[in-house]
Amino acid sequence: MAILEILKYPNPTLKKVSQEVESFDADLHQLLDDMYETMRARNGIGLAAIQVGIQKRILLINLPREDDTQHKEDLLEIINPVFLKQEGATKWNEGCLSVPEFYEEVERFAAITLAYQDRFGEKKILAGDGLLAIAIQHEIDHLNGILFVDKLPILKRKKFEKELKKARKELK
Repeated sequence: MAILEILKYPNPTLKKVSQEVESFDADLHQLLDDMYETMRARNGIGLAAIQVGIQKRILLINLPREDDTQHKEDLLEIINPVFLKQEGATKWNEGCLSVPEFYEEVERFAAITLAYQDRFGEKKILAGDGLLAIAIQHEIDHLNGILFVDKLPILKRKKFEKELKKARKELK
């Protein structure tokens, strides 16, 4: 397994729309394993393939349990996701591995139902609410070329851009 490079905003690849996965083979399994290692190495709870430069409709979700630890047996490998139902509204303070050190409240659906395939191409249905629904919506946005900062109201977006410029100057 390998730790992959996570693309950072404003990398233009992050704006690309991901393509359907058609081959559920050893290469896909290796990518899923590498994505899991990468996500865990960065203390993430979700990761979309586009964030590691792979333009495929693949995402991982690994939510922590009550004791705040993540367990591999809780890992969701979601391939070719399609929303079946989106209900209610909620706001959640989100962050992103591609937008490090920036957190902001984003409005999302409160509950979702999703059709997807697993690593073997088996069709599955998943319903969720709370953090699971938020994380899935966040990662599916990545597959559609959308980052959570794109959903911010104009004033919060300007604040983000200002903080990003300041951070870049400090790095130089």
